Amino acid sequence: MNDLSFLNEIEKKSGEKISSCYQCYRCTNGCPVAADMDIYPHRIIRHIILGDREKVLASGTIWTCLQCTTCSVRCPHDIDRAHVCYTLRKVAVAEHREAEKDTWMFYRFFLDSVKKHGRLHELESIMQYKIAKKDFFSDAKMGLGMFTKGRMGILPHNIKERKELKEMFRKIDTGEKVE
Repeated sequence: MNDLSFLNEIEKKSGEKISSCYQCYRCTNGCPVAADMDIYPHRIIRHIILGDREKVLASGTIWTCLQCTTCSVRCPHDIDRAHVCYTLRKVAVAEHREAEKDTWMFYRFFLDSVKKHGRLHELESIMQYKIAKKDFFSDAKMGLGMFTKGRMGILPHNIKERKELKEMFRKIDTGEKVE
């Protein structure tokens, strides 16, 4: 008999009806990084249904996911699989199980920049990441090259609709459905 507590927890936290998945493989077949995952996207959903908390939260897959939503768009049951992956990341972090601490750290700086400016301000995010890692010069040559070629600016480019964007992030953070 399966322990449904993990399934129920993730369905509640994500707002997604994960149990409706019938393993059609569309999420995996469309995923641009599935080849780099230790557990394919459709199998992560299966492991959630089976209650295999340890396997799911220890998986590198939840950190490899690009959040591109290809899997979500392809799902015949409209399961927002990318949001499920994001939810799994939050659960893993809350339980201090980050498989990829560096990935989570960069992800946080990336999202903070998008929340603040409406788009990524590369220099700000990279500097925050480098300061947190205490690794200042390992790829300075590449960064300088990006800067001199105009690929990375000094000042951020803010969008006009930042108020609406902040409201969207507030809904995401509180678990409300964003439409």
